[in-house]
Amino acid sequence: MNTFVLYDQTVVVPDWVRSHTSFRKWVRSDQFPETGRICYLNGEVWVDMSQEQFFSHNQVKSEFNLVLGGLAKHNSLGRYIPDGMLISNPRAGLTAQPDGSFVSHRTLRAGRVRLIEGVSEGFLELEGTPDTVLEVISSSSVTKDTETLMELYWKAGIPEYWLVDARSEKLQFDIYQYTPDGYVPTRKPGGWVRSKVFPKTSFRLTRRTDELGNPDYSLSTR
Repeated sequence: MNTFVLYDQTVVVPDWVRSHTSFRKWVRSDQFPETGRICYLNGEVWVDMSQEQFFSHNQVKSEFNLVLGGLAKHNSLGRYIPDGMLISNPRAGLTAQPDGSFVSHRTLRAGRVRLIEGVSEGFLELEGTPDTVLEVISSSSVTKDTETLMELYWKAGIPEYWLVDARSEKLQFDIYQYTPDGYVPTRKPGGWVRSKVFPKTSFRLTRRTDELGNPDYSLSTR
């Protein structure tokens, strides 16, 4: 077995996990860990047990959850999926846990995404091509988010890749659009970036300081 020890936590990967298919079999088994971010990227098991930063990661995700989740539900567009759900795409050899994703009703009806049941209960995985994935960059995920996942999400045919970096003084938010030759960043006039997945909607992410002097994020729409 392959053993990873990160941040005083141990993850044991069984010897028989040697492909994307066997990784997904492990995911659906009782042996799969209940905590930690464990993915299959570029033919390798990728394990990240690092702790989440509150302001530059957790609170950014929270703002997207509130806005995109509300937008999807209020307009009956589909399902916004917060952090934690495994999404697999066999064509790209990919199983990841995006910081957020969106699947439209149209995509679900067409069967481009389907729900995969767990061995004992419920649904533990989505298979196929969601309409949007979101990643918020952390210090442990720079290469993964900007290179590895950029390529794999494109191979999976995902129409929009949303990427946020709130670690520095300059707040960065981009929407990358799928093209046959790779992802292309959408123009941002005045800081507003338009989505093709969310109809006739542009987004702008801003950061201010709250009354306690801490970062506070707002995802505006128009």
